[in-house]
Amino acid sequence: MSKEVAISKDEVNQSPIPSAWRNTFSAIIEAFVNGDFRLERDIVGVQSVTEVDAKRIEQNIASYGATLTTLPEDTWNTSACQWMRGYWDVLIDLFTIEEGASDLALSVRVSEVGGQYIFEVQSVSVP
Repeated sequence: MSKEVAISKDEVNQSPIPSAWRNTFSAIIEAFVNGDFRLERDIVGVQSVTEVDAKRIEQNIASYGATLTTLPEDTWNTSACQWMRGYWDVLIDLFTIEEGASDLALSVRVSEVGGQYIFEVQSVSVP
């Protein structure tokens, strides 16, 4: 079990993914694994993805040529976020069945609104 990682608003350095957000990111990837690229299932704080963006995400994963899988604990060793004066830019390293750690990454913007965190998926791609 990994140690607890607090939410940081460090504008200079990247930070590990906060422990409080990890289940949300795991749920997003689980939805993608199950073909829900619009994120229409109810994941607290996660905004639905537009049809255009959902198709782009699905196509990027398909073009990569490997099968996306759920996030293992190792994901948190290499994934990071950065405070950007009003939101966090988050990059989650993804895993595939065929390769384990892959070149794919999930890009998400996280905002704090009224004490709650809002997760807006930007893309899944090879950065």
